[in-house]
Amino acid sequence: MITWLVGENTFEVREALKAIEAQFNGVSERIDGSELSLNQLPDLLMGVSLFATERLVVITGISQNTSLWEKLPDWLPRVNDTMHLVFIDTKPDKRTTSYKALKAAANVQEFPAWTERDTQKAEQWVSARAKTLGVALDAKHSRHLVERVGVDQWQLAHAVDTLSLLDAVSVEAINDVIPPNLHENIFQLFETALEGKSQELARQIDTLSLQEDPYALFALLSSQALTLAAVTYAEADANPSKDFAIHPFVASKLVRHGKRLGKQKVAQILEGFAKTDADMKRSKAEPWLLIEQLLLQTAQ
Repeated sequence: MITWLVGENTFEVREALKAIEAQFNGVSERIDGSELSLNQLPDLLMGVSLFATERLVVITGISQNTSLWEKLPDWLPRVNDTMHLVFIDTKPDKRTTSYKALKAAANVQEFPAWTERDTQKAEQWVSARAKTLGVALDAKHSRHLVERVGVDQWQLAHAVDTLSLLDAVSVEAINDVIPPNLHENIFQLFETALEGKSQELARQIDTLSLQEDPYALFALLSSQALTLAAVTYAEADANPSKDFAIHPFVASKLVRHGKRLGKQKVAQILEGFAKTDADMKRSKAEPWLLIEQLLLQTAQ
């Protein structure tokens, strides 16, 4: 039997593998496919164990091993019947012959990474996980947790595990014990600028400058500015939240800011971001200084 776990959602891949291993009466053999050589395949795929009647062999990242990946179709029919062979790959090249051969031979389970489009799915998953841990987490708290943490399942799982240690869960408790992800910090920073709160803006920049890379932060800020433009310039019958995979919570807030500021001011904000981007690429000034100047200009 051959199983192929494919996708960038490493949390769900891990859970799927744990389920497979739980059904196996023995110890799985884990192999790093990127370090395998061709002469190791006969013993690995066709060999039998002297100590067990069945084997569970897990090979990760074989698609990254170019020489072995090309030869894989020749070896798939030779897999020993007493073996459950599990391949794990993050993003294999779908154009290759090996991809098509393995897909035809294996039980394929795909686990794509969650995006903002999966917010509702994330909220439902958080509620289900909380229930299994005995945590009283209603829809409001699940929504707030996803807004604060994002849709990364590793972070969400850790957050729910943390909440399971509390006597009671509230919005305030979530804010106290669960740190916001960078995207939420960026949105708060951008919204503070849009609201014209210059002093609060300076405080947030001082805090972020101690722990974040300015270029990565500016890229996320630019994304927020483009999102603002998308919702501001959208036609009345358009759905920018769906079209651009914008979190509904973020979209609703930026729609209000866009209406209040108007298209001309939003256009000026975008021009400011374009100028700052050019200045950062030319190293015209220290990056944090450029970011602060841009946001203070936005706040005016």
